[in-house]
Amino acid sequence: MEITNVSEYEAIAKQKLPKMVFDYYASGAEDQWTLQENRNAFSRILFRPRILIDVSKIDMTTTVLGFKISMPIMIAPTAMQKMAHPEGEYATARAASSAGTIMTLSSWATSSVEEVASTGPGIRFFQLYVYKNRNVVAQLVRRAERAGFKAIALTVDTPRLGRREADIKNRFTLPPFLTLKNFEGLDLGKMDLADDSGLASYVAGQIDRTLSWKDVKWLQTITQLPILVKGVLTAEDTRLAIQAGAAGIIVSNHGARQLDYVPSTIMALEEVVKAAQGRVPVFLDGGVRRGTDVFKALALGASGIFIGRPVVFSLAAEGEEGVRKVLQMLREEFELTMALSGCRSLKEITRNHVTADWDLPHARPLPRL
Repeated sequence: MEITNVSEYEAIAKQKLPKMVFDYYASGAEDQWTLQENRNAFSRILFRPRILIDVSKIDMTTTVLGFKISMPIMIAPTAMQKMAHPEGEYATARAASSAGTIMTLSSWATSSVEEVASTGPGIRFFQLYVYKNRNVVAQLVRRAERAGFKAIALTVDTPRLGRREADIKNRFTLPPFLTLKNFEGLDLGKMDLADDSGLASYVAGQIDRTLSWKDVKWLQTITQLPILVKGVLTAEDTRLAIQAGAAGIIVSNHGARQLDYVPSTIMALEEVVKAAQGRVPVFLDGGVRRGTDVFKALALGASGIFIGRPVVFSLAAEGEEGVRKVLQMLREEFELTMALSGCRSLKEITRNHVTADWDLPHARPLPRL
């Protein structure tokens, strides 16, 4: 059966992967309300297309932190990709590079920063978890810098791991033939079996719960790389992030895997964009499955989006080729959405091109004729 959209990869991944692995990738926290809302909220934004505009040439290129990319669609950090496919992060890195876009490598990757760099040229960011042992953090950041990574995406929404009930039921742990490659030499690369989720126990043991804004400042003393703060959902934290020297903000609820009943990222986006006042770029991750979703995020003020689950699901289904296809399908859908909305470049996409159901004070039913 020919795959015609990004969402179709999920069912194929479910067939192919062990239950523990698929559930780890697919599930969210607790009731998974936010998991569904991340998708559903996009359907409450409708288009106001403009017609009779010459759309024979469409330019989707953009720059992110000064790096030119082919489209505003990038790859979010997702952990342990070799559980999905033997080539794991190598395949993802090659697919991102061939699409001319950015890959973000997870701290908890099953391939190291050096291994990913060895796949060839490409613009790559490194997602960072701050461990209790700050020497480990400093060492890791230096390694990412040396390996040619261009920015740090600091995850700030995980002082503790969210309650992911599928992982508890499955007693999730990293399969024995894999390691968290970035920590291999530090005896932090393995995950023990636990009475609940092995990852939750690992986080409780290793990740620093004292992390605060002063640490964002500290990070700038150990690296020249720009820092993106990933996991911001409010205006208040947007202002604090900018004060702390963030080069950009990623509106993220961690794929709905941390605190359930936070808003979808597309609903939180405008609040963050307004608070940022154009001082730093704002990006979004969470729930993007269509080119129309990309357009909606840009119309609401995002400078670009990141995809997570579509990468691991397509990786499980078809390896590098699957990830290439996902990026290509989203690119083609986004280009078509731009054309049908009357936009020839990203700067032509405006708030007037969409209407959201929260725009009206009270969405009134249409009068009966």
